[in-house]
Amino acid sequence: MPADRAARPPPAAASPDDAAGLKNLHQLIQLRWIAVFGQILTIEVVHYGLRIAIPVETMLTVLGGLVAFNLLSLLRWRTRRRVTSAELLVALLVDVAALTAQLYLSGGATNPFVFLYLLQVILGAVLLPGWATWTIVAVATACFAGLAWWAPPLAALPPDHDRGLASPYMLGMLLSFALNAALLVTFIARIVGNLRERDRRLAAVRQRAAEEEHIVRMGLLASGAAHELGTPLSTLDVILGDWQHLPHFSSDPELAQDVAEMQAQVRRCKSILGGILLSAGEARGESPSVTTVDTFLDEVVEAWRQRRGFDGLAVRKRFGADLPMVSDSALRQMIVNVLDNALEASQSAGRTAVALDVARDGGALVLTVRDEGPGFAPPMLQQIGKPYQSSKGRPGGGLGLFLVVNVARTLGGSVAARNLPGRGAEVTIALPLAAIALVENGAGHGD
Repeated sequence: MPADRAARPPPAAASPDDAAGLKNLHQLIQLRWIAVFGQILTIEVVHYGLRIAIPVETMLTVLGGLVAFNLLSLLRWRTRRRVTSAELLVALLVDVAALTAQLYLSGGATNPFVFLYLLQVILGAVLLPGWATWTIVAVATACFAGLAWWAPPLAALPPDHDRGLASPYMLGMLLSFALNAALLVTFIARIVGNLRERDRRLAAVRQRAAEEEHIVRMGLLASGAAHELGTPLSTLDVILGDWQHLPHFSSDPELAQDVAEMQAQVRRCKSILGGILLSAGEARGESPSVTTVDTFLDEVVEAWRQRRGFDGLAVRKRFGADLPMVSDSALRQMIVNVLDNALEASQSAGRTAVALDVARDGGALVLTVRDEGPGFAPPMLQQIGKPYQSSKGRPGGGLGLFLVVNVARTLGGSVAARNLPGRGAEVTIALPLAAIALVENGAGHGD
């Protein structure tokens, strides 16, 4: 008999900072490929088009080294490991070094493409912390000064500004400006987009943490309520049970009926209190029993029908071969919450139709609950799973779906809601079978 769950915690998603770092490294790799192509084209045009003597072989050797470094960077990016600020700093310093070598071989500080240093400085300001940005500024400034001091100028490329765009120097300045502007607009926009995506992910993580803290507080509140209310309710239950056997009550059918009704209501209060504990997650996993998916759902549906006194629930099963599972109180309460909401929505519109569809989609159990109510308001559809989002207009409303979403998320599943054409709404719960089914020796079947 299997006794272990197949459930594994979902793999930890990469943190927002890690994802942004990988995307930014990829942007630098793409920018470096553009630089390689641009430098090859520039060397060809200058040497063969403008007939300006430059050390082509040496400059192509520098480009070969830059290509090799970019291939290594691409392999590093494919490891998907976290990219640190130090790695991005090294990548930009390599770019600065390659640019410095090319400028040294082609006129030094008199080369109009010397202003490409600004591209590296601005990228550093966007991607790196303050200390690393100032490192880039210092290195680029030192390289510029070194070129002005030691690099031999090209005699064929004087700064003859009076010739306008007929001057190779002025034409190079124009190309340098256009290239700087185009690359900055393109890649800064992408990098800022990466940073905004990181901020969105951080906001989602903070929101999830706040919701989980809310669940913890509800659990604490439920525990306190159970401690404070459980004892007096049990005492009342015992007293009412004793009263039923007293001659004064047993001889008066009307009084006996009132006592029985009071005892039933006290027990209902205890049941509601237990449901609150289950919803808050306090009793999850208590007294588990081995069952099957089909049997578990039948028990949940039958218990719900009896509790609500409602026979209008239409159940359609397309699950296929049954699977063993452990009866889970939180999962049971999650399904009950969705059915309760569907019934209340239908009744508010004067209808009594509720449907439950059970299906299997690959490795997931998919539960779809439909009602014939007024549907979700558009703002609510955008806030499904947020606490206190309810159309019922009562204090504390909206916790049902909030708890449903959190239980599903704990199991690695998801919850989606939509309005149906015409009338009604549909809530779909998808749960991975690996999180709820039992396995034996790694197989998907049990005794």
